[in-house]
Amino acid sequence: MIEVSARGTPYERGRAQHGAALATTVQQATVARVERARADGLIDAEAQTYLTAQRQFHETLDPEGLAELAGVADAFGLSKTDLFAHLHLGTLRDMKGGAVLLDGCSAWAVPGGPEGPLVVKNRDFSGLHLGIQCVMRHAGPDIATGQVLSLGSLGSLAAWSSGINAAGLAVADTQVAVNRHRVGWLRYFLLPRLLARAQTVADALALIRSLPHAGGGTLVLADRDGATAAVELSATGPVIATGGLQWRTNHYTAPTTQGETLGPDGDRIAGNSHRRFDYLGQVLPERSWTNGAAKTLMSTHPGPKAAPLCQHADGADGAETISSVIYSCNVNGMEISEGTPCLGRWQVITPCQ
Repeated sequence: MIEVSARGTPYERGRAQHGAALATTVQQATVARVERARADGLIDAEAQTYLTAQRQFHETLDPEGLAELAGVADAFGLSKTDLFAHLHLGTLRDMKGGAVLLDGCSAWAVPGGPEGPLVVKNRDFSGLHLGIQCVMRHAGPDIATGQVLSLGSLGSLAAWSSGINAAGLAVADTQVAVNRHRVGWLRYFLLPRLLARAQTVADALALIRSLPHAGGGTLVLADRDGATAAVELSATGPVIATGGLQWRTNHYTAPTTQGETLGPDGDRIAGNSHRRFDYLGQVLPERSWTNGAAKTLMSTHPGPKAAPLCQHADGADGAETISSVIYSCNVNGMEISEGTPCLGRWQVITPCQ
C-alpha cells in the first residue's frame, strides 16, 4: 500500500503526491476519464455552467480543498480544471439520467464493543485504482484536529473514501446515484474538511448542517465517546440518523429521500445495494464487534443467506472491492486490506498523533 505523509499548507500536502512511475496511471484514472466524458458529450454547456458554479462555491467556502487539488494537479502535471471535473463525474452522469456506479461501497459504525467504537468500510471502485490507492497522513495549520489518517487515491483529495483524525472521529462515505443535485458542497471536499475541523460526531453534524450540499452519497461516522451517525447528503438538505448501529450502502433509506435514488438499470453495484443493506441490518445487531469479526464480515460473498459485501470485478475496468478498512476510534488508527478482503492482506497502520 502506498503511503503519503505530508505536513504543511493544503497546497503543499497536495503537491506531496508525486512519482513519475505512477503519473500515467494517475492520468488514466482521472483526467483521461474526463476526456472520454467530454468526447461522449457528458460535459456539455449545461454541465460546464454547473462546474463553474461549483468552483465558485468552493472558492468561497472551501479554499483549502481547492488549494490541495491544485497541489495534486501540479504534482502530476494534470489540468486543474479537468481534475476538478473528475471529482464531479458521478454528479454529471446523474444529471444526464444516471450511469454505472464505479464507486459503490458498504460502510457501518458501531458505538462500542470489546475494542471500542469502530467505523468499517469496503471500498468498491474501478480496478484502475488498485495501483494508485494510498494511505495519507496529513498535518497542517488548517487541520485543527491534529494529524489526519485517511484512505484515498493518488490524483485526488485526501480522505477520498474515509479517514480518522487524532481526536478519534472516523468517517466513511458511500456513493448514491440520485435524480436531484444543486450547487453545494461536494462530498469529496466535505470529507477532508470534517476530519480537519470536527473532533466529535456532534461537531461534524453541525458543520454538515451549516451549508447546502451538491447531493448524492452518504456518510457513516463514529467518535471516541461512542457517538454514531449516518447522513444522507440530499440536495434538499442532509437527513441524519444518530446513535447505535449505523450502516449504509448505495441507496437512500429515509422516507423523505429514498425517491431520489436512481434505479440500477442493470448496474451490478447499485443492483445489489438493497441486498447488502438488508444483510448488514440482519447481522450487525447479532454480536459485539471486534476488528477480527469485522474482517470476516467484510469478506462475505453472495450465498443463500448472505450478500456480496466482498465484490469481484466482472471486467478489466469494472468495479470491485479494492480495499477494506477498519477505523478504531479508541486508538485513532486503522487496519486495511488492499484488494478484496477475502485475500486476508491486512496490515496495521500506525495511529495518527
